Amino acid sequence: MIVLRRLASALPSLVGVIIVTFLLTRALPGDPAAYFAGPAATPQAVEEIRHKLGLDRSLPAQFIDYLRALAHGDFGNSVSTGQPVAHELLTRLPASAELTFVALFLSISIAVPLGIAAATRQGSWVDHACRIVTTAGVSLPVFFTGLLLIYVLYYLLGWAPAPLGRLDIFVSAPNFHTGFYLIDSLVDGDLETFRAALAQIALPAFSRAVFSLAPLARVTRASMLAALGSDFVRTARASGLSRRRVVYVYAFRNAVLPVITTMGMVFSFLLGANVLIEKVFVWPGIGSYAIEALIASDYAPVQGFVLTMASLYVLLNLAIDVIYGIVDPRVRISA
Repeated sequence: MIVLRRLASALPSLVGVIIVTFLLTRALPGDPAAYFAGPAATPQAVEEIRHKLGLDRSLPAQFIDYLRALAHGDFGNSVSTGQPVAHELLTRLPASAELTFVALFLSISIAVPLGIAAATRQGSWVDHACRIVTTAGVSLPVFFTGLLLIYVLYYLLGWAPAPLGRLDIFVSAPNFHTGFYLIDSLVDGDLETFRAALAQIALPAFSRAVFSLAPLARVTRASMLAALGSDFVRTARASGLSRRRVVYVYAFRNAVLPVITTMGMVFSFLLGANVLIEKVFVWPGIGSYAIEALIASDYAPVQGFVLTMASLYVLLNLAIDVIYGIVDPRVRISA
């Protein structure tokens, strides 16, 4: 019932996203018909393309056609590529999702232990290191971090492969199982492709992780400090329980809900803000696809991208609510 209520409450948001996206794409500067007709096209040719695209109709009529297409799962066709937008998004989404999951894994692996160590050792070098890392993480733009890593690790040292997509040009893509090259190559037992995919994704994922680990480490540290100063932790210590049990079983379990909330926010931000990293590393994800369509005033891909991201954000919030109920049953009862 909780899941159904969450989905029902998200429907007005999705409707608002559809309306706002449709209106904003029509407000973009430039004429798509003139863009695709070319600079040498006659006014008659431009009008023919505008009629073919349906841009000569009124906005309400265009919006009704758009809703009818969405009802049938049709996001329209990209004028730039001539391909259905839904097919393009499904083809490119695994690349963005894989990059996001790897970056989130790196963020959690670094930020959560760092935040716990900083909270349990206040004033130590670990605490100061946590503050330096979090400050640098939020201060450095993600594209600057990516370019810096490329310059040092690829150009100067030659340790990293060329930042030209998901795989080196001499390595073939694995058979499709999930769309995630790391998983698909392991399923096929192809360790060479796995190593090549891991080498390609390392720099862009770490560039994203540097920025996203800052809020995770800050929230983990603050939540742990609050939990460690609570009465039940003092009681557990007075009962003679081991330090590890007090920190990880009692304190961290009660401090984990704000961390989960921040993880959800970080994940949604990573998925939506992959655009810069995808352009820097020539990553064939949905972010770079949307930017290319935006530059070309190609309405359908931009609308499909925004609607896809909004749907993923709703599903992510739903997943966080479910995880809340698993971690703390009191949340499920109060809901």
